[in-house]
Formats: sequence, structure tokens, C-alpha cells
Amino acid sequence: MKKILPLMLALSCVARGADNWPQFRGPEGQGHTDAAHLPLTWSKTQNVTWRTELPGKGFSSPVIWGEQVWMTAALEDGLSFHALCVAKTSGKLLHDVELFRRDKAMAIQNKNSHASPTPVIEAGRVWVNFGTTGTACLDTETGKILWRSTECQLDHLVGPGSSPVLYRDLLILTCDGADVQYMAALDKLTGKLVWKTPRSGQLRANPDVKKSFCTPLVTAVEGHDQLISPGADWVYGYEPLTGKEIWRVNYKGFSVVPRPVVGHGLVFVCTGFAKPELLAIRLGAKGEATSTHMAWREARHNPLKPSPALVGDELYTIGDTGFLTCFEARTGKKNWEEKLAGNFSTSPLAAPGRIYCFSEEGHVSVFAPGRECRKLGECEMGERLMASPAVSGHALFLRTDQALYRLETPR
Repeated sequence: MKKILPLMLALSCVARGADNWPQFRGPEGQGHTDAAHLPLTWSKTQNVTWRTELPGKGFSSPVIWGEQVWMTAALEDGLSFHALCVAKTSGKLLHDVELFRRDKAMAIQNKNSHASPTPVIEAGRVWVNFGTTGTACLDTETGKILWRSTECQLDHLVGPGSSPVLYRDLLILTCDGADVQYMAALDKLTGKLVWKTPRSGQLRANPDVKKSFCTPLVTAVEGHDQLISPGADWVYGYEPLTGKEIWRVNYKGFSVVPRPVVGHGLVFVCTGFAKPELLAIRLGAKGEATSTHMAWREARHNPLKPSPALVGDELYTIGDTGFLTCFEARTGKKNWEEKLAGNFSTSPLAAPGRIYCFSEEGHVSVFAPGRECRKLGECEMGERLMASPAVSGHALFLRTDQALYRLETPR
């Protein structure tokens, strides 16, 4: 079984164009799909299969398994926390399950929500997380709550942000608060704590610069899986089964949001507030590796919230104020930069021959990947966009501040 499982995990990550979109940024967590016929342009009516208004407010991205699309939302201004399920084919709201209630709403930043972490899903089960408010597992067929946990407590200061990650029988959570900073893994079947690893790097004294909100990434390094997890002032590599720290690299940054991407023997990390850097770190480090494994770094126009996208030999980033930049991934050489209209929080989507960019104001721009800047199309949603997209088959699922859309070109 030990020999078969890595192969099964690898195969599950290959089908980018399949029906399932199980986590934040898709099957590999890298923002890629192999779907070749996504619409190039749309509006509130053009190329819209259905539009379903959603209760409450939430910036969590849709996740998809089979015929279901799951998200989270907070109702009653952050007092009631729900899991939502929409039918993929019809757009009908199938489940609206209250999971937690609070007597007093926690404080959130004006570009955050009480329901920002994206769920993670597999056949028969979906896991949702609301940060310190709690984590829960539901049966996807019935909507029945299988377990709830408030084991992982922390002070977010400005609301939750990091999405959970599934690894074998573990649900891995990032808990970088102003008061405590640690990684934790729960048994995905029971919700019981399996391991808990405090962040080891020295942090600055101010509690406001100790918090972070990054979703970690599991990737294979030299034949072994690693959990790569940026936090305040440090990025770490861990053994995902045990939580044992393998390496760490220092930088100056906090409130890190962009999820790392990997390729060409490198992991690409954004360092967060106050002045974001883009780092390319060589994989394979052991111990403290700041001085030994830094391949290149970039100091200008880097994202605070959108994750990068790696397409072939090029790395693409979108700064929060709209600078779309194309780098040579191995060297950091800048190929081109284009200023887009609007502000950006969502992560880009890479499809065959296309890179989709979604502004907070609802403007969508589509570019061709490559060493020269070439715009393919653009459109206006007319609604606020804070959640990153999902793909199933040849349909794009886009959550706005008002509704969930299924967008596709008639075939």
C-alpha cells in the first residue's frame, strides 16, 4: 500500500481538466486547468449557464466534486457560519448548513470576510474552516455534520484567511495569529489533533507583524513530500505526516496571503506586508537556508494577496494595484509588465493558451502566456470579485459578492 499511495496521489493531481476542483487553486493547488474551451468573454447574460444568489457573505473559493459545488458564508454580520452546496448542473442551492455561532463577531479587515478560507473536498466528504471559530467535516450527500472542532485557537486580529489542506488521512491547518503561531494536523475522519508544530523562527515583538494567512502547498522534493508553508518573517518546509521541520528561510514580511508555486527545482514565495518581495528558493534545503538556497528575488510590483502562476518557463504575478508581470522563472529576468485597471485580490487562472486575471471591481482580462504581452480579451462582470475561480469540465465557476456563476461557451 505504501508504494501504491504516492502513485494514487500523483494521478489525482494530473487531471486538471477533469470534473473535480478539490481545493484552493485546483487539483495541484497551482491555479492550472487543462480545460481548453473556457469562454474568452462573458457578461451577466452572455455565456452564463446559470446564476445563483448566495446567502450571507464569504470570499472562499468554490470547490467541486462530481455534481456539487461547495463554499462557505457568514450570515448575521459574522455571527452565523454556514457551508453552502450548489448543484453543478442546475445551480440549485442543495445544502445550507449552519456549523458555528458566535455571540460576538470578530474583527475583520475591510478586504477580508468572516468566511474567507476555501473548503477542501473529496468523494463523500467536505471540510470547512473558519479559523479560530472552528473547523468541521460534512457528509456531502446528506449535508450531515460528521464532526466539529475548536481545537486550534489563535487571534487573527483581522479575520481568518488560510485554507485547509488534505494530505492522506490528515487535514492540515495554518494557525499564524498575533498571539500564537503554529501548524497543526487533524485526523480527517475524527477531527482529533494528530500533530502540532510551533513556528521556530524568531519574530519581531509587535503582535501585528506576527500574523499570517497563507495556504501551504504539498510538493515532492527529492522523492519525499514536503509541506511548504510561508508565515511571518519565515517560510518553512515540513514533513506533512509528522509536522517535523526540515528547513526554513528568513525574510521580512507578515500577513502573507499568496500560495506558493513550484517548478524548475524552485519554490516561488511572496513575502506579504508591508513591502512584498518575490523570492525564488531552491528546493532541497536542510536547516536554516537563507544564505544558501536563495536563487533570485524581486522587490517591485509584487502581490500582497494574489498567488503567482507558473506556466512553462514563465512566472506570472499580479500586484494588488494591477501590475501583471512576466518573469523568466529560472533567472528572474523580467520579460514584460502591463498595468491593468483596478485592484486585485483573486489569484490568476492558467488555462491552455490563456491567463485569466480578475479585478476586485469585476473587470476580467485574458492574456496569452509567453515572452511578449498579448491581450486576448476582456469583459465586465459588474459585481465585486474577491474569490478565486474554479473549473469543472469546460465551465468556469466564478463567485462574486452576490452570486455564483457557471460560465461556458455553448457547444
